Amino acid sequence: MASLMSLNALAIDIMLPALGLISDDFRLPETNDRQWIITSYIYGMAMGSILYGSLADRYGRKPVLLVTAAIYIIFGVLCAFAWDYDLLLIARFIQGLAASAMGVLANSIIRDRYEGDAMARTMSTIMMVFMIVPIIAPMLGQFVLFATGDWHAIFLVLSLSGIALFLWVMIRLPETLHPDDKTPINPASIGAAWYQVLFHRNAFGHVMASGLMMGPLFAYIATAQQIFFDIFDAADIFVYIFALNAGAMSVASFANSRIVTRFGARRVSQSALVFFIVVSCVHFGMAMAGWINIWTFTALLVPSMAMVGFTGANFSSIAMQPFGKVAGVASSFQNFARTGLSSAIGAAIGLQFDGTVLPLALGFLICGIGSLLMIFWAENGRLFRRVHIGATQIDLVANQ
Repeated sequence: MASLMSLNALAIDIMLPALGLISDDFRLPETNDRQWIITSYIYGMAMGSILYGSLADRYGRKPVLLVTAAIYIIFGVLCAFAWDYDLLLIARFIQGLAASAMGVLANSIIRDRYEGDAMARTMSTIMMVFMIVPIIAPMLGQFVLFATGDWHAIFLVLSLSGIALFLWVMIRLPETLHPDDKTPINPASIGAAWYQVLFHRNAFGHVMASGLMMGPLFAYIATAQQIFFDIFDAADIFVYIFALNAGAMSVASFANSRIVTRFGARRVSQSALVFFIVVSCVHFGMAMAGWINIWTFTALLVPSMAMVGFTGANFSSIAMQPFGKVAGVASSFQNFARTGLSSAIGAAIGLQFDGTVLPLALGFLICGIGSLLMIFWAENGRLFRRVHIGATQIDLVANQ
């Protein structure tokens, strides 16, 4: 599951060292236009998320994974040989459209086997492995550029990775959907499942909170090359600082997997969210005062990324908990809502890039506060409680 989910991170982060070269080759008129290489893929991920839940609930997880992995491979090759920037963006969008199945179905497969804090712990372990990819992906992209001198080769690396995962799924992955749980593709039943997700206050609130937390992360990824190359003139150490921030998320995911069953997903994630807001306040204040350099920026970004690591898996597991019977459709709709919101926020923040880190710092702060408000609404104002999953009911135990 970590490997499947990693295809998306690899397809995004491996591109970062090459954005300037791609911009130069296609003679893009605006500096910020290069961000669409990242955001077009993320938009594809968002749109594709709505498709795969019902397909997976009807035909099973494995067949859908195989088809979408094949599409990912084909359009990775098309990206490599794109002769026009618009064609490149279209191919990237479709590649993201296919790859979104990886995240949706990974969540469904995990939900097929786990629930409650055990699910949160499993998700954290997977996220810990998954987060190794953002650490090494920019370095891999830099190595490919060094070895070949050609950004086109990066897309071929993505297709080769897709082939490896296609073969692994075909040979090794069992089908986790029980035959009795297969449901026909019925627009009325799909709409009913979407209705359940949309109007389940706690679940939908956590989906929105997660999207708000992921938005600034996407903005950072889209603008990282410009920040470190143009603002800080640190192209030679960019991949290492990016790896440091990704490593902070990985360490946080590992720590979360160790403590979540002891303290509960809600207590851990809400505490992390409050700390994220505090750090974002400091970041914004220092940016306003003009006190940001590469070292202060990194020192503030590392704990912010770590807090995202503590919230992501926990918010997702809480949001998925009520939907065991319609896990595929629920995961699909939740990924659509979460990724759609975060990609829109990330693109909006990224396109405000003005040669300073102020738009990014402000985006972190606003999204952190918005996420906390959504959690407050979802939990009916009762924060830091713990939910115990029993055999037949959920007992809500207030924090004392």
